[in-house]
Amino acid sequence: MTKPKSDVAQNTWEFLRDPMITPTGFREYDARWKYPDAINLPGITALGLGLGTQMYKRGIDPVIAVGNDYRDYSLSIKNALILGLMRAGIQVKDIGPALSPMAYFSQFHLDVPAVAMVTASHNPNGWTGVKMGFDRPLTHGPDEMGELRDIVLNGAWELRDGGGYEFVDGVKEAYIQDLVGDFKMSRKLKVVCATGNGTASAFAPEILERIGVEVVPSHNELDYTFPNYNPNPEDMHMLHDMADTLKASGADLALGFDGDGDRCGVVDDEGEEIFADKVGVIMARDLSKIYPGSTFVADVKSTGLFASDPELHKNGVKADYWKTGHSHMKRRVKELGALAGFEKSGHYFLAEPVGRGYDCGMRVAVEICKLMDRNPDMSMSDLRKALPKTYSTPTMSPYCADTEKYDVLQRLVDKLVAKHEAGDTFAGKKIDTVVTVNGARVILENGSWGLVRASSNTPNLVVVCESSESEDELRAIFKEIDDVIRTEPSVGDYDQTI
Repeated sequence: MTKPKSDVAQNTWEFLRDPMITPTGFREYDARWKYPDAINLPGITALGLGLGTQMYKRGIDPVIAVGNDYRDYSLSIKNALILGLMRAGIQVKDIGPALSPMAYFSQFHLDVPAVAMVTASHNPNGWTGVKMGFDRPLTHGPDEMGELRDIVLNGAWELRDGGGYEFVDGVKEAYIQDLVGDFKMSRKLKVVCATGNGTASAFAPEILERIGVEVVPSHNELDYTFPNYNPNPEDMHMLHDMADTLKASGADLALGFDGDGDRCGVVDDEGEEIFADKVGVIMARDLSKIYPGSTFVADVKSTGLFASDPELHKNGVKADYWKTGHSHMKRRVKELGALAGFEKSGHYFLAEPVGRGYDCGMRVAVEICKLMDRNPDMSMSDLRKALPKTYSTPTMSPYCADTEKYDVLQRLVDKLVAKHEAGDTFAGKKIDTVVTVNGARVILENGSWGLVRASSNTPNLVVVCESSESEDELRAIFKEIDDVIRTEPSVGDYDQTI
């Protein structure tokens, strides 16, 4: 196989023969491309060759579990990837259609060292990608992704004998049984189960029913055209639809899952969409009663309540704010021995003895139901209202090209740090500190904050703001952040705003 090219014209002889891979598809912790615009099937095979070569280079036992999400082209992508892995001398265990957390589970269930999951997660149709990892429950971070990129783009793979293929049946059933165990609800609970016609449709309703929940179905028919909305529980379209279904059905809460099932979103019994970081605080409060003195990791997009909540303080909780991204968070949870990690995007990383440390929306759904069972006299809205009041934005994403976003972000970080160093006010308040572990989180003297960072998966910046005081202050913080962003002419419109 020849060294990949960054551009090969479609509908040509060469497109069916020569590998094409756009370098920007190798991101911080995932590999994602528009297909077939930015990668072709020979390019996917080259990716498999590179991944197999990387396994040998790192001394990983040459066995890998491989799965794919429910998109019409994902099976073709997976088969092309498997071909490359086998040519690199890897024994492939194909677990079939899967959720990402089912693929992670298969590493434990089959006792294999490596995993590759073909999925574009919540990205719209037309995208593909691979989530991969060697050290369970971890997935590739920037170092591993950089090494893989260099192997693939330079054609530095090695062909080896010994590759093989086995289709392994029964992993789905084992995964569901692992989640459900012998738990049964003792209180009645009626739950809207929203899957947006994505892969979670084949899992979530069954899991909830098996623990004794009354399920109100919402777009649970598998349909890879996504006829209702793109399954993304961070997107207000999905959350509003969940709220509408909840109000029409009189359900106790609504749970929604993204395209590959590693995230979970929540709407309470009053139809209030609870952002995932606030759900994380509710879960942390409950878990810290059972496991006092626990450490919880939160990403930089998340609420400041993990550090300031009096109930968490009372239970001896230690809070750690870290880089956004499932790979970064999994690694941090393992490194600190934390009980759980929470991301505003809806990725939760529940570690032993609750989970295995990887992000699993189905595990979160089960644990939320268990939480409700432990609090039989409280509704989800009661639990929400018990939190200290803050005002926060959704995650907002102004367009910025992949080739420019990190340079743009560095200039924005420098400008925001300069404001702090100059003693400038921000939304009428003094800046307490600017945290630059992942973009810039500008924290004000009253604990309110605004964040700008670069998206790791799409051509966007990411903006999130939270006020501890008022809606007016929230809007003022957003305006301050946006005014700085607008000094960069290459930044485009927001996908949503306040």
